[in-house]
Amino acid sequence: MRIIVAVTGASGSIYGWRLLEKLRAAGGVEVHLVLSRAGERTAHLELEKSAQDFRALADCWYPVEDIGCRLASGSFPTEAMIIAPCSIATMSSIAAGISSNLIVRAADVTLKERRRLVLMVRESPLHLGHLRSMTALAEMGAILAPPVPAFYHKPQSVEEIVDHSVDRVLDLIGLPQADARRWDGPGK
Repeated sequence: MRIIVAVTGASGSIYGWRLLEKLRAAGGVEVHLVLSRAGERTAHLELEKSAQDFRALADCWYPVEDIGCRLASGSFPTEAMIIAPCSIATMSSIAAGISSNLIVRAADVTLKERRRLVLMVRESPLHLGHLRSMTALAEMGAILAPPVPAFYHKPQSVEEIVDHSVDRVLDLIGLPQADARRWDGPGK
């Protein structure tokens, strides 16, 4: 399975980090990474991780400016693309079809080829323009999966809260995690 992972500058770089760790551990997944410059900065501020740390978890990585690389072409087969976290600027550019960098271009290709595009949009509160962009993306076939925590599994750490959202995204691309905490009804 070949997956594109993009990390933007929205707060929540832990989502991209945990996603990369889980994809690496899953085995049989070829990960292609695009990390925006703002994503690099946010990862450093939030996690004290460098771009090199992120790249070490991927099979291939590309500069965000490289709009001529293979991820920019529909002839390069991938199963899905996940943007984790996805900034409002990136989401809005995808909705408008503005391919100004590799993240947005790869997302555009993912949509036009009818592949799964999952956006872990990180912003709150949302104004009407954001909601209209989300609606347009949903109509285009994107899956909007903001990392909204669940508490029925009684998380004991930030990592457990993050993992719940990441595991849900992995479900959406057909890579369910055996250790994912799932609802099984009350009292079970």
